[in-house]
Amino acid sequence: MRPLFRLIALCLCLALPVLAASGTPASAQATAPAEQGIDYQAWEDEAARAERLIEAGRASTAFLENLRSSLVDWRARFLAALDENDARIATVEAQIEALGPVPEDGAGEPRAVSERRAQLTRQLSEAEAPRVQASEAFNRADGLVGEIDEILRDRQAEELLELDPTPLNPVNWATALTSLRDVLSSLTVDLRDRVIDPEARRTALERLGGILLIAVVGLFLIVRGRAAMRAWVDRLGRRHSIRPGLRSLAYLVSLGQLVLPFAGAVLVMVALARTELAGPDLTALVSAILGLVLSIYAAVWLAGRLFPLDDGHEVAFDLDETARQGAHRAVITIGTFMGLVAVAQTLAGFDEVSPPARGVFLLPLYLGLSFGLWRLARALLTIESPEEEEGASGFSVRATRFLARAVILVAAIGPLLAAIGYLNAAEALMLPTAHTLGVLAVLVSLQPVIRDLYALVFGSTEEAASEALIPVLVNFLLVLAAIPVVAMIWGVRGERLVDLYTHFMGGFTLGEVRITPATVVSVVLVFAIGLLATRLLQSALKTTVLPRTRLDTGARNAVTSGIGYVGIALASVIAVTAAGIDLTALGFVLGALSVGIGFGLQNVVSNFVSGIILLIERPISEGDWIEVGGNMGIVKSISVRSTRIETFDRTDVIVPNADFISGTVTNWTRGNTVGRAVVTVGVAYGTDTRRVEKILHEICADHPMIAKVPPPGVDFLGFGADSLDFRIRAILRDVNALLDVKTELHHRIAERFTAEGIEIPFAQRDIWLRNPEALRAPEPGPDT
Repeated sequence: MRPLFRLIALCLCLALPVLAASGTPASAQATAPAEQGIDYQAWEDEAARAERLIEAGRASTAFLENLRSSLVDWRARFLAALDENDARIATVEAQIEALGPVPEDGAGEPRAVSERRAQLTRQLSEAEAPRVQASEAFNRADGLVGEIDEILRDRQAEELLELDPTPLNPVNWATALTSLRDVLSSLTVDLRDRVIDPEARRTALERLGGILLIAVVGLFLIVRGRAAMRAWVDRLGRRHSIRPGLRSLAYLVSLGQLVLPFAGAVLVMVALARTELAGPDLTALVSAILGLVLSIYAAVWLAGRLFPLDDGHEVAFDLDETARQGAHRAVITIGTFMGLVAVAQTLAGFDEVSPPARGVFLLPLYLGLSFGLWRLARALLTIESPEEEEGASGFSVRATRFLARAVILVAAIGPLLAAIGYLNAAEALMLPTAHTLGVLAVLVSLQPVIRDLYALVFGSTEEAASEALIPVLVNFLLVLAAIPVVAMIWGVRGERLVDLYTHFMGGFTLGEVRITPATVVSVVLVFAIGLLATRLLQSALKTTVLPRTRLDTGARNAVTSGIGYVGIALASVIAVTAAGIDLTALGFVLGALSVGIGFGLQNVVSNFVSGIILLIERPISEGDWIEVGGNMGIVKSISVRSTRIETFDRTDVIVPNADFISGTVTNWTRGNTVGRAVVTVGVAYGTDTRRVEKILHEICADHPMIAKVPPPGVDFLGFGADSLDFRIRAILRDVNALLDVKTELHHRIAERFTAEGIEIPFAQRDIWLRNPEALRAPEPGPDT
């Protein structure tokens, strides 16, 4: 139960600063350092005392933890004082800068200016003095805290390596039995003394009615509460596939299997406390026994969520029935022995129990816990091999198998350490492993719930929810939230986590600017708001304003894209400025990076500049029919880096913008859609050429897509090797129909020539053999 108490303490430590900050007005927070100030003499005394105690090294662990807490408070005050007088310092620095640079020879500056500069310099020194003093004190406090942490870590390591009497020695078995008898005797004597006390007995009798009612209700919740919630969960589980949301409801209801017994245990403890008949030892023992019951209930709940025995429930791991049943029993075994270990540790803490008896109590329980861990790991290793899995499933399988092998290793080493006598080391290894497995089991059990809630909110199917990004992000956040819990389980002190949280929230210094998580969040929020406003403005212009202007489609797209780029740039500058980041320092950083950009990213920059030129000059626009670099198609989009062209084969070609500026581009539809079609045809020798020319003119005149002005032309190209060659030159009203027009002209020419008896020749060749007799077969001889 100690990790639970550590987690509660951590949450309180993290919540108190937030609650204090939210309950204090901003003006009060801003003026607090100035009003309260810092008593540096008291700090000097506290620091000197801490240095003496650290140097002596004889202070107890509890005393050092209290001293560390005090030093952390001082350090927080010094950290807040580092930002004191920032506005005043900035004002004085601006005044000094306004006076101009100091002359190199010290002469030539007016006396009034020189006196004013000296006065402002003194003011600046006075304003910076509290910051300098706070910085020195902060570093000293931080160093003392680090020294105490090192001492505590060394003591923790010594405690882990402490060697107790081995529980395998038979002499210690009798000692353990004697200690157990002494504990029972002490509890009996203490209870009897309290019962025979007239005052205590009278108080118990006066409260008897309420005590019995509370105890009965608590016992009922412990014994019957889980069964009632289990029946409700089974009814919901049979209908969880009807619609999204029922699985989440069933999960929440299933938590009642833990909440109701826990409430019952609390009521039993309240009833026991109201009797005033139980001493501290008996109360601790009863609490440990109730914790054992709750540990078993929690293990049964997790086993049912991860490894259900009913085939109708969703399983978390792809195991066969035998392995799933083994894993189910292993989880319950682990929970049972975890509770028993807590009971044994409670008994070992009594004064009547000697150190040798502690190992005798714990070793059998560690063996049982080791058996449960080993059995669970063996079941998880039967999951399908990762070589047969792909993607996220393959990663989860590999991670599970790796974890299972690590658990097997712990299950082997833990009992061995306990048998030798390193009980603290065995406890520090086995119990955190079991608790960590519990945390991971809870995270895994939440996966169906997250998918179900996503399907419920977004109205999607369960299959779509499994492939969506939002559930993955939610799982990632849950893992991040579980990291502090796991850290505390493995012995990291809550104070250390609070320090890490404080340092993280304090950020880091970049030049003269402190970057904190709040700064990053503010930058992201302001930029997101600016980006959203830019997108809304683009949408309004594209759908409402620009269609009512005389601009063509390309110009409207150029205006919309230009506003988008300007909006993004302004949003970035405003976000950085609003966060208090000095753009001057950022300009120096960008200047230093420009050298690398010039060499390493010159192609990217070239394409970016070319994209801006394309948007301004607009040699091409979306929807144009162009040809560039041997690629012909329709322009679909123009971005900052590249342009997307859809070819007539319905394939997308991504062309860098620099190719449009440095290369040759043919735009078939720039300005208008008028274009020319050229068709060639040959006729046989002996055909009347005047008649052919007249027929081709008539064919062009009858086509609706061919313009009348200028009229189409028919050229007699000359005498070819096999035909008399003619060419049609016709201007089309819409060049986008070029292929259709040429196809139709070919059809009409073939049809008209056939009707007129005009032959379209094809190449023919006559072959003359100079020695045909060489190809004759030889005369058959007498031997053949």
